Amino acid sequence: MRMFSFLQHKSFSALIHAEFSTYIVARFFFIMVLTMQATLISWKVFEITHDPFSIGLIGLVEFVPAVIMALYSGYIIDKSDKKKLLHLSIGANLLLTILFAYITSKQASSILSQNTVLILIYIIAFCTGVARAFSGPTSFALVSMLVPKEKIPNAISWHSSSWQIAGVGGPALGGLLYGSKGITFTFTLMIIMMTIAVIILFFIGPKPPATQLKGEPMLKSIREGFKFVWNTKEILGVITLDLFAVFFGGATALLPYFSDVILKTGAEGLGILRAAPGIGAIIVMLIINFIPMKSNQGKWMLLCVAGFGMSIITFGLSSWFWISFGALLISGLLDGISIIVRSTVLQLKTPEHMKGRVSALNSIFIISSNELGAFESGFASRIMGVVPSVVFGGAMTIGIVVYTWFKLPGVRKISY
Repeated sequence: MRMFSFLQHKSFSALIHAEFSTYIVARFFFIMVLTMQATLISWKVFEITHDPFSIGLIGLVEFVPAVIMALYSGYIIDKSDKKKLLHLSIGANLLLTILFAYITSKQASSILSQNTVLILIYIIAFCTGVARAFSGPTSFALVSMLVPKEKIPNAISWHSSSWQIAGVGGPALGGLLYGSKGITFTFTLMIIMMTIAVIILFFIGPKPPATQLKGEPMLKSIREGFKFVWNTKEILGVITLDLFAVFFGGATALLPYFSDVILKTGAEGLGILRAAPGIGAIIVMLIINFIPMKSNQGKWMLLCVAGFGMSIITFGLSSWFWISFGALLISGLLDGISIIVRSTVLQLKTPEHMKGRVSALNSIFIISSNELGAFESGFASRIMGVVPSVVFGGAMTIGIVVYTWFKLPGVRKISY
């Protein structure tokens, strides 16, 4: 009876749609592999170079193609079958995971020099950025085609929760298996999981575009997307806030250095630290699924982003593993609220026929904040030192919140 009562809960009703449930499972495995891969590759690069800057370069080489391709991908998404496009992009990621597995294997190490392996990692990461230019925006555009409009806020919560669970499980599992079983075994498991994601997507039916863009020039279509985002101040405000906050507060790129040099916990500790923000986000997202925010979402988001900055400062100053873990967990908890508010605003404020272009523009901001932020962290650490650069980033995040509060009042007035 208790289980039946749980299934009747209105916040769970978004999952009763079979295709949405299928999509969530496929995306879960996909994100699990991506986050495991990020953990393994960052640690492998650090093993080769022992240089935090080289880790930041991974973010840069993923950022460049993802941003270059994003505008084109938005145009293609709005005129294509979204399920088919997602299927193709995940399939491409499967092939890239297989390549990562080979170049990091013992067989390849007997043939390739360490410098060659490093160069190949960057090349494959570049290709991963191209695939991500399609997978992220397509996922966003697909959600509203799988659930009724009135269920979108709840669907976004479950969508984000599943992503965060994968974000927790991926780094933790990747780090633990890397330390205990080795990189080849771990990549083999990742290939199996990504293959499952590809197979599961066959159970989702076609999702053609809501309206056809036949005959419309690509550049005109892209300009319309820019114009819509620029004129919709709520959308422009939330994605800009996220861009600068995560750009400066992205301490996770330097976790291999903190784990190895400062905290001295090795690959296993790295996996736990990378999982910490996801654990915090899962906690808050599951709470919001059952006790949703009913008003003043904009104010809550700004306060949480400021708290995120404080958490990053605490992490940067800590030399105790569990304090560092707690700071990262709190940062994820606070960031989880920001993710839900931003994603819900984007879904509710964007017309169906423009979701590909708007989500592509949003992905530029997300990729810029994450991948370019990773490069910024590596670059700043070389100039200032690792700890001062993390503290500086957290302080800048707080400064961005103060600026947004007073200069962009429409953001703090968001309520849905």
